[in-house]
Amino acid sequence: MPDFSFRTSHQSGAARLGWFETPHGTVETPTFMPVGTHGAVRTLSMSEVRAAGAGMVLANAYHLYLRPGDMMVRALGGLHAFTRWSGPMLTDSGGFQVFSLAKIRTVSEDGVEFRSHIDGSLHQYTPESVMRVERNLGADVIMQLDELIAAGADIATSRRAMERSLRWLGRCRVEFDRLTREGRGAAPSIEIPEDAPQLATHNRAVDEVAPTQALFPIVQGGTHAELRRASARGILSAGEWHGVAIGGLSVGEAKTAMHATLEVCEPELPRDKPRYLMGVGFPDDLVEGVRRGIDMYDCIAPTRLGHDGTAFTPDGKLQILKSSLRMDRRPLVEGCPCACCTQYDRAYMRHMFSCGEALGMRLLGLHNVTFLCNIMRDARSALRSGNFESWSAEWLRRYNAGSRKVAPPA
Repeated sequence: MPDFSFRTSHQSGAARLGWFETPHGTVETPTFMPVGTHGAVRTLSMSEVRAAGAGMVLANAYHLYLRPGDMMVRALGGLHAFTRWSGPMLTDSGGFQVFSLAKIRTVSEDGVEFRSHIDGSLHQYTPESVMRVERNLGADVIMQLDELIAAGADIATSRRAMERSLRWLGRCRVEFDRLTREGRGAAPSIEIPEDAPQLATHNRAVDEVAPTQALFPIVQGGTHAELRRASARGILSAGEWHGVAIGGLSVGEAKTAMHATLEVCEPELPRDKPRYLMGVGFPDDLVEGVRRGIDMYDCIAPTRLGHDGTAFTPDGKLQILKSSLRMDRRPLVEGCPCACCTQYDRAYMRHMFSCGEALGMRLLGLHNVTFLCNIMRDARSALRSGNFESWSAEWLRRYNAGSRKVAPPA
């Protein structure tokens, strides 16, 4: 049985029900991956994330490289052991964070030189070093280093970044293949940090941490159709992949532009591999993406918005501090299985946010993660039942109606 495989069934247009098999289990798709930026989904335990319906989670290589360090994570047994998540994991290369968080950065053909947003220390990211970092972390799926551009970049800028990302992909693949070959033999011992000699007893060989990994390339090109096609074709001509990601969207472009870009990419991508739309996680975007053939998503929005007092509902986003919720005894969403909706009402949630009570932020983040996982569950059910087209149309109609008024209690 291969370490990675993907099969689909029950198609509806471009949408499809799928199963992505990894060394740490099989994920049913379409699926939403909660983001554990630092190896933890903000304020939630991994058992809560699993109970919310998540089958796969994401961690960020940039943040873990800077703190506690990829070598430290490797010494502690890799991300799965470190985070206590037993299911499939994916690490983003951290390219987005380098381009968006780093205080100073210089991009060249060799890679990106940047200063840490934590302490200002100087670092260099190259395609090769990113592969080594992600190998040390040990996630099932790892991402290439790509060059990010701002939304609305002109076609010349977009072309340069897309072509450089393809060249970087080639270098990532060479280093990935080298590390994979070495990992199948006797892996070298890692260097123990001078300030943590006790880790010598926890040293792990790299082939024990990550026996097999899958490298996903990233389709780039902004919202320029010809560049997206060229990127996808360049990726496929470079070899076989276990899946393909689409990056550079949900960065400020109009939703119609994002949808059009997905429609350009869909026929270019292999139908027997999972398609991962990076950094996208608003409820309507998930449903629209599934309609356009997307299988995997990730986003920090559910926890970030939850901690800011915004709840996802079938009728749009609900601001928990609205005065009309002061006496509202209803749950956020009827039938939602999360602890927030089964144990508390809107009035109490509003009270907790009014007082700055941390429990309110934690519960709302948990609700939002559960809500997105439930959308994916319902999409899979609709695909299985053969009514995805009508389900998605009705779901989007209700959500986009934007009924943000809270009816007075009966």
